[in-house]
Amino acid sequence: MQAARAARQMAEHLGFGRAQAYHVATAASELTANMAVHAGGGTLHLQPLTDNDGSIIGLEMRAEDQGPGIPDLDLAMTEGYSTARRLGCGLPGASRLMDEFSISSTFGQGTRIRAIKWCRHRPVDRS
Repeated sequence: MQAARAARQMAEHLGFGRAQAYHVATAASELTANMAVHAGGGTLHLQPLTDNDGSIIGLEMRAEDQGPGIPDLDLAMTEGYSTARRLGCGLPGASRLMDEFSISSTFGQGTRIRAIKWCRHRPVDRS
């Protein structure tokens, strides 16, 4: 809950709309829950993204753990798939809530996720 609250508060402080701030908070909650359940913990970094003139254009989240790694990333990103007898919505859900989402994982070394939410006035390239 602390991560979700911090993410929402930062998004609101940066000028994100209410819905966008809650998308960021929900994604943060899902990512930190996954780190707790599957890796025994980890770190969530939140960072504002600025344009050349210093104006806020987005918010970056980086989730990093030193857990066992994810053996099959494609399967882990499949809606409904879970190794922990949960709903299997965490990673795919977080991906849908954010504008950009990338994940890398190495067996025995952990998982790194980078997710970005752009401010609503910035066009999002989905190609």
